[in-house]
Amino acid sequence: MIIKYHCVNISSVNPKALVEFYNEKLGIPILESDDNYDGVSLGFIKDVPVIVIWDENKWGKSSEGKVNFVFSCDDLDKTYVELKEKGVILEPPTTAVWGGKELSFLDLDGNKILLL
Repeated sequence: MIIKYHCVNISSVNPKALVEFYNEKLGIPILESDDNYDGVSLGFIKDVPVIVIWDENKWGKSSEGKVNFVFSCDDLDKTYVELKEKGVILEPPTTAVWGGKELSFLDLDGNKILLL
């Protein structure tokens, strides 16, 4: 039976740009690289679920729709300023209906990223 959650696969017609977005703009480390930007693993700790970006031109779409990633950060307002300075297109943080602050924006392929 199922023993472990491994990863989320997302595909992109421009995987190099998407890897660079997650690594350089969001600061998510590359755990396993590939010179062709095909099958690049990003995450914070090895042997836990990661994001794997594939070349959609080579393998086709890895999912039927967009993905919604939820990440935590240490200071949402500071993170907003840092992302804005890096050229990420986003609106200021808002207070969610559940009472906490969150910051929502899209990656280069339209996948939603939610920072708490």
